[in-house]
Amino acid sequence: MATMHDVARLAQVSVSTVSYVLTGTRPISQATRNKVLAAMAELDYQPNAMARGLASRRSRILGLLMPMDERGLGATETAFVTGAAAAASAAGYHLVLSPVGGGDPGELRRLASQRMLDGVVLMEVQLADERVTVLQEAGVPLVLIGRTGDTSTLSYVDIDFDQTVRDAVAHLVGLGHRQIVYVNHSAATLASGYGPALRTRDAFAAAMTAHGLDPVMIAAEDSAAGGRAALAAAFARAPELTAVLAMNETAIFGILGELSGRGLSVPDDVSVVSMVTSPQVAELATPALTAMTSPGSAIGRIAIEALTRHLDDPGDHRHQQLLPCALEIRGSTAAPRSRQPMGADQ
Repeated sequence: MATMHDVARLAQVSVSTVSYVLTGTRPISQATRNKVLAAMAELDYQPNAMARGLASRRSRILGLLMPMDERGLGATETAFVTGAAAAASAAGYHLVLSPVGGGDPGELRRLASQRMLDGVVLMEVQLADERVTVLQEAGVPLVLIGRTGDTSTLSYVDIDFDQTVRDAVAHLVGLGHRQIVYVNHSAATLASGYGPALRTRDAFAAAMTAHGLDPVMIAAEDSAAGGRAALAAAFARAPELTAVLAMNETAIFGILGELSGRGLSVPDDVSVVSMVTSPQVAELATPALTAMTSPGSAIGRIAIEALTRHLDDPGDHRHQQLLPCALEIRGSTAAPRSRQPMGADQ
């Protein structure tokens, strides 16, 4: 691998002159600059990231802001991160994952004021997300993975929740299901304004109504115990339910466990569809879950590409794109069979 000394020797200049060409810290004549650049090209010299950053007045570091709790990252969330990391690397940037959430605007202001990040991608977006305001006020370029309520001035890439829910409901209705329950995230998550939870709630109501069916939604804590409690609540409200649609990966294994504990088999007694799920998670269940597969890796990649385009060409270049989840049919859905209704105490 060529070094700065090799470039200086070929260009017949000092090493410090090569450094000045890279960093722009001192004026260099155009003739000398051309000699150094020609030597770099001939030697295929790759300056280190810090030197490139100094030359362009950039850090070459992008931030991925994703609030996390004690559960950490699951396989589905990880796909967003790996897609973003690969795209950042391909564009010559480093990607830093930061767990700064909307509840700590002071920490985000400090991070923005340090000017360490050329741009930011936000995840886990709320309809009214204070992080967006903080970053806009600080002049930090940003792209959302998700959407706020007002996206008129923002770039975003998000899941098309309307289409995803319609496809999931259509799959179950097409099999003959009429009593379908949607298990969402927790009541606290809904109250916080978390975009996916609210959008899927509304999309489920619309999809069921379009089929002439009664929408029943249960909020569930993000835990296996939350899934068990949610299923008990579902049977209390819809004793004849034959299908469960869930967008809560942590809770869904509790749902499956509760079904088994009640002597019900999947899919013979109750069909289950997991929504916004990675194949890795879907394959963990027995039977493997029919799922609306998350386009997480693609969304992470597209968000970074949109951000780097803006950095290379600042201006009013909003990127707004929705990607639906893809239905992948596995072993957890089938046509309903008649059975006796179950009450909450069964």
